Amino acid sequence: MIDKHAPPVFKNQFYFPRYWPTWLFLFLFRAVALLPIRVNFWIGRFLGLLFFHLAPSRRHIAKINIQICFPELTKKEQDSIVSGVLRSCGIGFMETAMALWGQKDKFKDCHEFIGGEHLEAAAQGGKGVLLVGSHLTTMDVAGRILTQYFPIDTLYLKDKNPLMAFALTKARNKFITNSIVRKDTRQLIRNLRKGHVVWYAADQDYGIKHAVFAPFFGMSAASLTATARIASMGNALVLPFSHYRNESGFYKVEIGPPLDNYPVGDDLIDATSINKMVEVMIRRAPDQYLWVHRRFKSRPEGEKKLY
Repeated sequence: MIDKHAPPVFKNQFYFPRYWPTWLFLFLFRAVALLPIRVNFWIGRFLGLLFFHLAPSRRHIAKINIQICFPELTKKEQDSIVSGVLRSCGIGFMETAMALWGQKDKFKDCHEFIGGEHLEAAAQGGKGVLLVGSHLTTMDVAGRILTQYFPIDTLYLKDKNPLMAFALTKARNKFITNSIVRKDTRQLIRNLRKGHVVWYAADQDYGIKHAVFAPFFGMSAASLTATARIASMGNALVLPFSHYRNESGFYKVEIGPPLDNYPVGDDLIDATSINKMVEVMIRRAPDQYLWVHRRFKSRPEGEKKLY
């Protein structure tokens, strides 16, 4: 019986021709990771331009999301954010390569880390930490930078391509203490009870199962109830985790103080607290959020689909 929570392993079939395109992609990914950050930014902006013109469905999703969440902006201002989102996705693609396969000191002198004292206080108190962030496009670099200061665990979703899944997990495990399959909630809770720091993002629409409709930028959005339950069962503090880039390739990684009175035990109140926290993060750099995701895909009964 196959353990669905087991990490991907190397298989001899990866040498077969069907996987040659994946090998080529991984070779290119590792090669560009060695380039200077500024060069990767230039390539990323070019990829973002391609995404903008060659991925109309994703551009359409981002446009609707921005219209919903920033109705106070003019059409020109909204369109500017949409183009910035696609550009950030391109840069984020290159950042993934740098974060996973870049040199050990790749980001040593190009970042600012704020809030480490909150993790230290949690450790001294014997508490695990659920480090709740969002799908800002800088998340891969942020994880790599954070591991320079504290050991962390992270959740991941296995890639459908088994060779890609193996390569990504192997690269990630060079600097991540523990990689946990996203659905392995038991392992996540066990690690929190041991006092681990686990990076967790719960800001996407995974359907209405185990979710409530909570306000997000003034719109009802399917929001996971698991965040509060995991924190409670893991006896963990919940700390906000945000991260941003500037145009020259300098990163700001920040951890905030523990959320007050969280969780309270009410699914709607707890989900709303997380949504408010994520909204604050996004408003600091709206174009660096992954708006190409259908955040409002699930709708309350009777409401029409938005995409």
